[in-house]
Amino acid sequence: MEITASISSLVLTLLFPLLLFAGASDYIVRFDFYGDAVEFQFDSSSRVDFTSPLSAESILRFYKSILNTNYAPVIEALNGYKSQHHPDDWLFYQLIRKTAQQISPKAENYNRYTLYKWFLLSKTGYDATLAISSNQLLFYVQCNENIYNIPYRIRDGKQYVCLNYHDFGFIDFEKTKFTEIAIQDPGVKKAFSYKVTQLPDFDKEEYEERDLSFNYYNTNYHFKIKINPQVKTIFGNYPVVDYEMYFNIPLSKETYSSLIPTLKKNVKHMNTKNGVDYLMRFTRYAFLFESDSKTFGNEKRLSPEQTLLYENSDCDDRAALFFYLVKEIYDLPMIVLAYPKHITIAVQFEKPVGKPIVYNGQRYYVCEPTPQKQDLQLGESIPQLKKSTYEVVYAYHPTQK
Repeated sequence: MEITASISSLVLTLLFPLLLFAGASDYIVRFDFYGDAVEFQFDSSSRVDFTSPLSAESILRFYKSILNTNYAPVIEALNGYKSQHHPDDWLFYQLIRKTAQQISPKAENYNRYTLYKWFLLSKTGYDATLAISSNQLLFYVQCNENIYNIPYRIRDGKQYVCLNYHDFGFIDFEKTKFTEIAIQDPGVKKAFSYKVTQLPDFDKEEYEERDLSFNYYNTNYHFKIKINPQVKTIFGNYPVVDYEMYFNIPLSKETYSSLIPTLKKNVKHMNTKNGVDYLMRFTRYAFLFESDSKTFGNEKRLSPEQTLLYENSDCDDRAALFFYLVKEIYDLPMIVLAYPKHITIAVQFEKPVGKPIVYNGQRYYVCEPTPQKQDLQLGESIPQLKKSTYEVVYAYHPTQK
């Protein structure tokens, strides 16, 4: 029996039906995962049913039942994809979700779908656990990072964050009590990380063009950038993480190639100060402003590429994009300043460009990437914030070459 998880074009994948029968009770499951074909042989007897009320006993029965099936080809395919493509944990979890959907569709039986996700994540080496109320099943994974807008549990001094809370909208944990179902799964378990260091190598045909423009000192600049709507899907349920993590999420290959070389060309003959000013005004004026509460209904920090994708963005999102552009084009030291209701960036220059922000003995100058009532220059802070307290939530220092 051959198990493969190989690169293939989406066109090739679509030449085959989703399920190809390989024997009396076997069939091949093949699906596209962001341009790669994932394939495994699946024994229909391996699909364990789950119709019982939620309880420790019913979940343990499910677990023992699935252990007696031929689930190995699924795990081999998942691990094969991981060995070949080295995805970050967040992208690998998206693969887990899609695999569980093929085996046990979410709409058909939500609890079974969630249990399959938990089982697959556990069997591919992660420390995952479950918690139940009378009618709700929550799925957690051990994580050592700061995650801000989803529930978590502490067990044996370790933090476990909830991976499926978005499916419930809101749970009042004061009124609804949950009991952890900690089934000890053998094998070495690792912590899950929300750090994203690479995006999939999307097919070029999947990109769309977006027109951007802004005016820089009476000169109009126009851009046609390539954006991929699938990035919205990848980060649809991505939680609020530390600034360092989401500021450093890279652009996908085609988006990068459609924007960064053009920006570099436009600032080529400018000195560093004017070039950063250009990037600041691009970030400030090429996008419409709207708060996250109005756009998404809650706080959501967008990565640089998400900011390029969405029509509207707020100060957090623009700070992330501006940070990424300055880092990519000039690689200057920067600090991220968090006020009670605002985020901005301060950049270190060789010469003063206004009143400095002194941090750890170094001088940084505010570069405001969010539109304000005043047309703020480099080194100028929002007047209303001059007496407000702030916190340096991330300090970036270029790697010594």
